[in-house]
Amino acid sequence: MTSTDSPARGHNATGEARPASWLDSSGSPSRTAARRGRRRRLPHLVAGVLLVVLCVGGAVWWTTSTQDRVPVLALAKPVPLGHVLTPADLRSIDVSAAPGVALIPADRAESVLGQPMATGLGAGALLTPDAVGAAAIPAVGRAVVAVVVKPGQAPPELAAGAPVTVVVTTTAGSSTGQSPGTSWRATVVRVAPVGTDQTTVVSLELDTAGASRLAQVPAGQLALVMQPAGGER
Repeated sequence: MTSTDSPARGHNATGEARPASWLDSSGSPSRTAARRGRRRRLPHLVAGVLLVVLCVGGAVWWTTSTQDRVPVLALAKPVPLGHVLTPADLRSIDVSAAPGVALIPADRAESVLGQPMATGLGAGALLTPDAVGAAAIPAVGRAVVAVVVKPGQAPPELAAGAPVTVVVTTTAGSSTGQSPGTSWRATVVRVAPVGTDQTTVVSLELDTAGASRLAQVPAGQLALVMQPAGGER
C-alpha cells in the first residue's frame, strides 16, 4: 500500500516534503499569507459598501423628487388678454412648486375653461389664479399702448408675454422729441396681424410716462427687440 502526500505540501528537488507557500515551517497557516489575503479583500469590501450607499442614495433622491412633482396647468399656445380659454389652450405638466407659489392643479381644468384671460401669456407659461378672470392690466402706474410694426421691425416669434425693448429707429420729428436710439422696456400684451400688407399691431404694457411718449412716435419708426424672460443678460 502506497501513501499519498498531503495537498498542502510539495516536494523539493531531493524529494523531501516542503511546506506550501501559505504554510509556515510547522505546517500552520502563515501570518504573512493571512495579512495578504485581508489586504486583497479590503478594497473589494470598500467598493461594495460604496456601491450600496450610492444605490440607496439614488433611490431616495429619485423617490423624493418624483413625490414632490405635481401636475399643474400650463398654456399649450400663446393667448392674448381677454382670450376665452378652451381645452386646446391647456396642457398638464409636472413641476416642483416652491412653497407659496399659487398654481392651478391639472385636475381643476374645468374651473378655468370658458374664462377670459386677465393677461396675455406665452406658450408654456404656468397658469395661476390671477391670470384668469377680469383683466389685471394695466395696473396702477402702467398703461397699454398699440404700435404698428412692419416686416423686419419685430421678430416673427413675438407673442403675448414676451419682454421687449422698443427702440426709435429714425427721426420721429421735432414735435415728439424722441431721437433715434430712444428706447423703452415693455411687455407684449397682444399681437394682431392686420390687413394684407403684413403689418402687425402690437399691444405693449409699460409705465404710464413711457407709454405717453411712445404713442407720439409715428408708425414705421420703431423696432421691437425681444429680451430674455426675466431681464437682459
